[in-house]
Amino acid sequence: MADLPGYLLTCLYSGKLALLAILVSGGIVLQILACVLYNNWWPMLTAIMYVILPVPLILFAGADTSVLFAESENSWVDATKFLTGASAVGSIAIPIILKHADVITWGAFAMEISSLFVFVTAIFCFIGLHNTDDGGGYHSI
Repeated sequence: MADLPGYLLTCLYSGKLALLAILVSGGIVLQILACVLYNNWWPMLTAIMYVILPVPLILFAGADTSVLFAESENSWVDATKFLTGASAVGSIAIPIILKHADVITWGAFAMEISSLFVFVTAIFCFIGLHNTDDGGGYHSI
């Protein structure tokens, strides 16, 4: 892709950002529909975990996402990995616990898990988008 002109690379990168925005919007819509369609707002507890999930990364890792994939002797990086992992497990466990306690229906549970899948896909796309070495892009985060 190095042979492409700069304006075309910027256009392709903007398309990737648009896809990322569509994925996140779709996840939010699934999250809200899981609550509205079944007239039960308990599944919105998962949204709290989605908000808490990036906090350790923002506070301790900053803009460097490469610390997540490398071994480190730094205890702050290890604490970041632990807290992020605990939040990720919580975002999976909350819908399972709510369904096990018969607080939500199977349809709301399916939408919650689908929303989680869409958000995880968006996160992997985001990480892949910022780890490319194509020379173009807005590496602000």
